[in-house]
Amino acid sequence: MSEGERSNGSSGQGEEPPGFDAMYVAGRPPWDIGRPQSAFRDLAGRGRLVGRVLDVGCGTGEHVLMAAAIGLDAAGVDTASTAVTIARDKAVERDLNARFMTWDVLELADLGESFDTVLDCGLFHVFDDHDRPTFVDALRASMPSGGRYYMLCFSDLEPGDWGPRRIHQDEIRASFSDGWRVEDIEPAELEITLEPGSARAWLASILRT
Repeated sequence: MSEGERSNGSSGQGEEPPGFDAMYVAGRPPWDIGRPQSAFRDLAGRGRLVGRVLDVGCGTGEHVLMAAAIGLDAAGVDTASTAVTIARDKAVERDLNARFMTWDVLELADLGESFDTVLDCGLFHVFDDHDRPTFVDALRASMPSGGRYYMLCFSDLEPGDWGPRRIHQDEIRASFSDGWRVEDIEPAELEITLEPGSARAWLASILRT
């Protein structure tokens, strides 16, 4: 579950939502498991991470650092400045060349960069119906044709009403219907620090056409 919700500022580096940043100040949030998600480790192991890699809602940077460790040009953006600082410290400690920026993903195009692979662990499901199309548009503007977006999000199969919004497969397909091709949506696990240690999720592979 990512902390990358839209900032209140008007620019890409506007102020972060205080709730998310405060959770990092207070300690480790439930989504910060201290390692890459298994679903994304598997993608890396199968050679699915290619070119320039961006993690949207990167948190403390584990997926960016994973990509950098295998020699990829990797960057991460998040609105929680405390998480970004922690991620930068990790990169120095591990002697990895990775970039981390405090940035509003809804204004991603303002970075003026293009990314071949985009990772999203728990960001998509934090957006409401108004912001979701804005995010998809910003993502589209930041990826070339042939680029791939891998999304790990809370599934509607997860019981109860705790945590973030549950996502249905048809919501994913509807959101990525223009300028995209949804290649696959498969059941996965989103690992968390709370018992029982994971939640049901969808792992979507989406091609920028």
